[in-house]
Amino acid sequence: MKKLAIITTHPIQYYAPIFKLLSERATIEVCVFYTWGEDALKDKFDEGFGKKIEWDIPLLEGYKYQFLENIALDKGSHHFKGIDNPTIIEEIKNYNPDAILVFGWSYKSHLKVIRYFNNKIPIWFRGDSHLLDEISFPKKIARKLFLTWLYSHIDKAFFVGINNKNYYKQAGVSDKKLTFAPHAIDNSRFKPTNENIDLAQQWRKKLGIKENEVVWLFAGKFEPKKSPLLLLEAFIQKQSKNGKQDKHKEHLIYLGNGELENELKQKSESYQNIHFLPFQNQSKMPIVYLLCDIFVLPSKGAGETWGLAINEAMAAKKAVIASTKVGCAVDLVQPEEKNNQNGFVFQSENVESLKEAMNKINSQKQAKDMGEKSYQIIQNWSFEKIAKTIENSFN
Repeated sequence: MKKLAIITTHPIQYYAPIFKLLSERATIEVCVFYTWGEDALKDKFDEGFGKKIEWDIPLLEGYKYQFLENIALDKGSHHFKGIDNPTIIEEIKNYNPDAILVFGWSYKSHLKVIRYFNNKIPIWFRGDSHLLDEISFPKKIARKLFLTWLYSHIDKAFFVGINNKNYYKQAGVSDKKLTFAPHAIDNSRFKPTNENIDLAQQWRKKLGIKENEVVWLFAGKFEPKKSPLLLLEAFIQKQSKNGKQDKHKEHLIYLGNGELENELKQKSESYQNIHFLPFQNQSKMPIVYLLCDIFVLPSKGAGETWGLAINEAMAAKKAVIASTKVGCAVDLVQPEEKNNQNGFVFQSENVESLKEAMNKINSQKQAKDMGEKSYQIIQNWSFEKIAKTIENSFN
């Protein structure tokens, strides 16, 4: 059986299920090397949410893993020197893999692995970077030169979508080295169940939302790159048409925490149809998406690489609106001409463009129909497809 060493920083809900699935399928043998070290298991202070976070779904079950010693003074994935494993080369050699899959290069140890094993063991790479964020021309040149050098060390790159593929191609990665492995979430966990639908309806009632009233949802960190203030501005403007209150009452729910929380609440205090809910852990998120009719991700970047909340909302059968700076928008938000429309893409940082997109969805029935399309589309973006792609890469 072929052996795959996986190098990643710490257990997260978007990757651990893939490792478990690969182990269950037993086509290849997998061992995950967590480079953050055992400190990764401790509650972490999340800068974006402004609080300590511990995910409440199991992330270490069903697959072989090893926590490596990390001697970094400031441990973490927030900077290059935060991942420093003196024994990583030796540990990988002892495992004796047939290929090494590295998640992300911008850590001291990950880059060391890529460089050391180049031309010794096939190096596979996975990341979700894109070219959507605007940078100066000198930085573009410097980035291209560095990335071209970096990716010359890899044998295969698993791209997650169109924008990610374009990023690799600009860095000189040839088509024969590129393989599509879609960015995915646990679609089955977010599929609406009767129990969760009932819980969401009860929650809506507590918020004073009637059954026939349209609900928009923002769920995530209240931080500048997510642009929650733009959504607030668009929603408030949308409430009045020609100076008259819109007869169809709509609601906006903000779920999360973060640095913009106070400003959002201050600007919303005179609106009874704008609601704030605190951060909810992973087990509650399948219910959270059922509170709404349309999910909105208005990010402006920099650094909104994919936007997996869009995947989650689509798996929950919701219509979606995303900005042009959301990495997944070009892949997952289908335009009208494809006759499979599940949402709209608007011009980032443009309130008129966002408002126009919101105005195109004018009923719960329309939103529901679009949500059904979302559900159909997202079935092709699954952990199973990622697992099969990784397995087939040994052939």
